[in-house]
Amino acid sequence: MSAPAQPAQSTNEIESIVAALASRQSTAPKKRQLTGPERAAVLMLALGEQYGGKVWNLLDDDELRALSITMSTLGTIDAEEVEGLLLEFVSRLSATGALMGNYDATERLLHQYLPPERVTGIMDEIRGPAGRNMWEKLSNVQEQVLANYLKNEYPQTVAVVMSKLRPEHAAKVLAILPEEFALDVVNRMLKMEAVQKEVIERVEATLRTEFMSNLSQTRRRDAHEAMAEIFNGFDRKTETRFMTALEDSNRESAERIKNLMFTFDDLVKLDNGSAQTLMRHIDKDKLAIALKGANEAVRAFFLQNMSSRAAKMLLDDMQALGPVRLRDVDEAQGLLVNLAKDLAAKGEIMIAKNRADEELVY
Repeated sequence: MSAPAQPAQSTNEIESIVAALASRQSTAPKKRQLTGPERAAVLMLALGEQYGGKVWNLLDDDELRALSITMSTLGTIDAEEVEGLLLEFVSRLSATGALMGNYDATERLLHQYLPPERVTGIMDEIRGPAGRNMWEKLSNVQEQVLANYLKNEYPQTVAVVMSKLRPEHAAKVLAILPEEFALDVVNRMLKMEAVQKEVIERVEATLRTEFMSNLSQTRRRDAHEAMAEIFNGFDRKTETRFMTALEDSNRESAERIKNLMFTFDDLVKLDNGSAQTLMRHIDKDKLAIALKGANEAVRAFFLQNMSSRAAKMLLDDMQALGPVRLRDVDEAQGLLVNLAKDLAAKGEIMIAKNRADEELVY
């Protein structure tokens, strides 16, 4: 990595700075040898938030990822080491103290120059799944990702892994595995006696080298969840067009996306208290437009959660609207859905996904 461009200054001034640093370095004890990425990480930490922005903007995602990983695990770098590195870059910086490279410092610095979603992705890859040991980490890996890996392993290995996971997480993973394969795993778990320590260690080593090390290359969030969020952002016409095409080409994925989507029609699954809370927060004109294009079941649900007087006034308002553009209806319904999600995130209401047995508090 080349040093950032410096402002114009006299040669004598540069020479005096370099000489001063060099004289201090000549009497300093030798420290550990820094690798190339470590040297770059020290430089970026030394540049800090004020001066590092232009450098960060010139890096691509792979360079950002490699540099961020190094920064987050750098540890303490003595002031003398920093000075020695700055000498090599011939930059006008002085070491004012030791630098500490850790997760929090790296994340704060990245937030100064990168969009939040990029920072989140980079830091997730650096940290990996939470947990103090391999089995705790595996229990925090999204079940679909873990199942996709394990389905290609020997059933006996999978049986060992399942026996070490939290029961609730093991249940989710087994439910996703191919049925015949999962049944084989269950039978092996039933017959399993005490597993030798050496076997556990070998399985851990395999998981660490073949799975955890590659987890950063795997999307830990299920692709269908991400696609459901995209579909939620479509207007009605676009959603119908894409969903119809997807049903023709991949019905299973289409059904999974439908089950993960939270739409205006899903508001009927709110309990009465949540529905009334939602309506207290929505502009009545927007509610009238949203219900103008709603089906009878949704319209009846909202009306029954109002007083008779309020329901009559709302019906009068809807009648007075006359014809309403579909675009305006979609906008009003989208506003209502987003408001419901915001209220749920604050714990003020409870909403459920399409599947009745998967009630979630956002």
